[in-house]
Formats: sequence, structure tokens, C-alpha cells
Amino acid sequence: MRIRRVDVGELDVLRDIERAAGQCFRDVGMPEIADDEPLPVETLAEYQRAGRAWVAVDGADLPVAYLISDSVDGCVHIEQVSVHPDHGRQGVGRALVDDVAARAGSAGIPALTLTTFAEVPWNAPYYLRLGFRVLSEDELTPGLQAIRAREAAHGLDRWPRVCMRRDV
Repeated sequence: MRIRRVDVGELDVLRDIERAAGQCFRDVGMPEIADDEPLPVETLAEYQRAGRAWVAVDGADLPVAYLISDSVDGCVHIEQVSVHPDHGRQGVGRALVDDVAARAGSAGIPALTLTTFAEVPWNAPYYLRLGFRVLSEDELTPGLQAIRAREAAHGLDRWPRVCMRRDV
């Protein structure tokens, strides 16, 4: 598995990966998440142009997973990680997160952050295994508070959510 920056011509593929990956939310009673549309191509293009979009590719150099990130309060904030289910449970998501962590560390950035569902097995419990920890409410930075407010406005608080941090 190789990790590289996303090419502009692959943005629709990222949307397809996210749609496929999202279907597993049906199995845990969250069909609204499964049906939620991926980010628009225009938004993904902004991440791509900013150099904040990465793909894991197979031997034919075709994307099988992706990660996009933002800068939030001096940390790399993982906005989205999606792995196509045909490539799940093979360490692809871990490889993407570890790659971004290494890049952050090389740039002197202290940590990765993310927000995720607390009780979905491939969300918070998975990120705990990757070295993240759940942040308490009093540890939330202004940027993370703003993200959580946007998520709540989008209806994501129907299910328990947490903010997490991994020092690099």
C-alpha cells in the first residue's frame, strides 16, 4: 500500500469510497449517516489544492482510501478518513493516520485531532487503538468547540460524539 497526494482527477473516486465505506453505518442503526452525501467535489478540490488530501492506493495506483485534514488550533485535524470496504481491516486507515502523524511531527505540529462517534466500533474505539485519547470538555480548544457546534447543527449529536487527540 502506497500513500500519496490526491490527484485532481480522483475527487469523484473519493466520494465513491466514502459512499461505500458509509454503508456499514446501516448495520449499527445509523442509516442517516449511511445516506449522508459525501463532501462536494468543489470542497474536496480545496483540500487537494491545499495539499491536505491523501490517498492510499493499490498496486495499480488506484485509490482505495483517503484522508483529508484541516489546521485547527495549531494541530492537524483529521476531517475525514474513509476506507473502501473491499480494503477494510487491512491496516489502510492506520497507515493513512500514521503517515499524516509523521508529516505533522516533521513539521513541528504537536498533535492530531478529530471528532468521531463514541460508540461506533470503527470510530472512537478504533482511534483509541491508534493512540488517540478522548478529550474532556474543558480540554476542547475554541476550534474544536466550533467544529462540535457545526456537527450538532448538522444533527450528528443524535449519537454520542467525542473529540480526540493524538500527540505526535
